[in-house]
Amino acid sequence: MLLLLFDWLSDFYGGFRVFGYLTLRAILAVLTALAFSLMVGPWMIRKLAERQIGQVVREYGPQTHLGKKGTPTMGGALILVAIAAGTLLWGDLTNRFVWIVLGVTLAFGLIGFYDDYLKLVVKDPRGLAARWKYLWQSLAGLGAALALWTTAQGPTETSLYVPFFKDVVLPMGALAYVGFTYLVIVGASNAVNLTDGLDGLAIMPCVMVAGALGVFAYVTGNVNFASYLQIPYVPGVGEMLIFLGTIAGAGLGFLWFNTYPAQVFMGDVGALALGAALGVVAVIVRQELVLAIMGGIFVLETVSVMVQVASFKLRGKRVFRMAPIHHHYELKGWAEPKVIVRFWIISFVLVLVGLATLKIR
Repeated sequence: MLLLLFDWLSDFYGGFRVFGYLTLRAILAVLTALAFSLMVGPWMIRKLAERQIGQVVREYGPQTHLGKKGTPTMGGALILVAIAAGTLLWGDLTNRFVWIVLGVTLAFGLIGFYDDYLKLVVKDPRGLAARWKYLWQSLAGLGAALALWTTAQGPTETSLYVPFFKDVVLPMGALAYVGFTYLVIVGASNAVNLTDGLDGLAIMPCVMVAGALGVFAYVTGNVNFASYLQIPYVPGVGEMLIFLGTIAGAGLGFLWFNTYPAQVFMGDVGALALGAALGVVAVIVRQELVLAIMGGIFVLETVSVMVQVASFKLRGKRVFRMAPIHHHYELKGWAEPKVIVRFWIISFVLVLVGLATLKIR
């Protein structure tokens, strides 16, 4: 929005052309989303508390969580508004990718919002039935996959690139591309949601992964950098740096209130949306497999649940004391802050490994 304004103003004063630079707009997008979160956060927490929209704690979970009962939840709505505001203000609104990622993020956020609404406002402990949640996630994921396939401008945008190997490229047809993209988006959404169980545990890895994907978006959208690094060049994908910047800014602003001991939780409205956002961006920048590396914590949490369920059904025994795996370490006696920070450190290392794929190939 502001890009169009400054472009018009540049006809009168050339200095306004500086706002056309992608890097400057990305910095401003980060700061805009961060400032919005910090300013609106206290008001939002107060309103959620007044309406008694608070966390429901399972009695069979870690006993240390009982003190979190009633903590304001659905704070992820703040993240989504900050992301949307920052993207609409500083992004190029003529770019198709901007609207696709915003649409996916808000669609998954709406699904999470309704689930949270049923649990916290209607007081239905079941929330949105799993089959209906998965149905709506599937429709949103398939919609995004079809939008990306039908608007793709060449095989570069629909091929699978294997990290660490510069010549391993797997072309995908319509069915394979749509199916794979759907799995990445829906899988990433649910993986982040499973990780969101401790104060700040999910949001900081989201911020780190978003920052790293921003690097991929910038170089993938620049023909010179893409050629030098021998990665796919996708015209227009550089605008994802703006969107990812808003995730980083909004996430850091939310972490200000979500850090241990949390004043607010993001709920499904935030977790489902952030996971889907990272998933669809990874598809757009052609780094789906790198996302699995950088988001290794999300993968670990998801696998721990799958292993726990499979083991209990097949053998009648549990592998972990409790799943997802962060609860396992809590029940082993680790203090919550220790679990959180150690998982952050692991995420940081995995993000560096993911970034290394730009050169090691």
